[in-house]
Amino acid sequence: MAAAADQDNQERETALINVIIAARNEEAYIGACLESLLGQSDDAGAVETILAANACTDRTVEVARAYSDRFAARGWTLNIVEVPEPGKVNALNAADQLAAGRALVFLDADVRLDPDLLAQLRDVLMTDRPLYATGRLQVAPARSWVTRQYARLWVQLPFVKGGAVGAGLFALNRAGRDRWAEFPAIISDDTFVRLQFTPGERIEVTARYHWPMVEGFANLVRVRRRQDDGVREIQRLYPEIMDREAKAPVTGADLIGLLLKMPVPFAVYALVHVAVRLRRSRDGWDRGR
Repeated sequence: MAAAADQDNQERETALINVIIAARNEEAYIGACLESLLGQSDDAGAVETILAANACTDRTVEVARAYSDRFAARGWTLNIVEVPEPGKVNALNAADQLAAGRALVFLDADVRLDPDLLAQLRDVLMTDRPLYATGRLQVAPARSWVTRQYARLWVQLPFVKGGAVGAGLFALNRAGRDRWAEFPAIISDDTFVRLQFTPGERIEVTARYHWPMVEGFANLVRVRRRQDDGVREIQRLYPEIMDREAKAPVTGADLIGLLLKMPVPFAVYALVHVAVRLRRSRDGWDRGR
């Protein structure tokens, strides 16, 4: 009995985590992202990072390669794959096919992690029960006034405060990843993945990750429009998973309370909301930088 428990503990400690980063022209951000991975606590265990650089025209690959020796010094691997075809989904699928880990962490290239995040994800995902996990989302400080005001309101919305948002970072164990084949060619991959799981299968650990919002009014409108299009696309293509959303609705009382509490952020958020509906979206995925 004790020997079996020791074996289980050893397997749990050594099981591989794959961190998958889909990156296109992230020269300015990828260094800080990789630094935050290297800063993870030793309890993170065995880690292989797979960076899928898709159709990059800047120094993303060169900057990332400079970190290879430091990953190796920790006994970790940084595997850089150059994907010639543009598109985030192409990059995700290319990296995902190489991943053999028991847990998979899908990370945006402009996100930074608190030191205990990978260890906490390991703790909850090393099970045969299909699970989705993420950290506690912290919006990174914005440079522009309009993004700061928008973010102040956004983090107070019920569905954000409810947790397990997964914007910029989500993680799955192998049993959870087996619920679908390749990533489909859709706008909102993170929403598609989250809705493969019921609310009871989605976990938010306490460690934070730092996720930047796009800067400026025009970029906020463009990205918000694409997000809305992405949700409508999933509603059209995969209606059977929509009942798993379970987001807390924004009620009239919520809106009045937010307006009274923070009138300026409310006005900025409302202006973005109105602008989103005035014009059709462009085709394609857009981070908005």
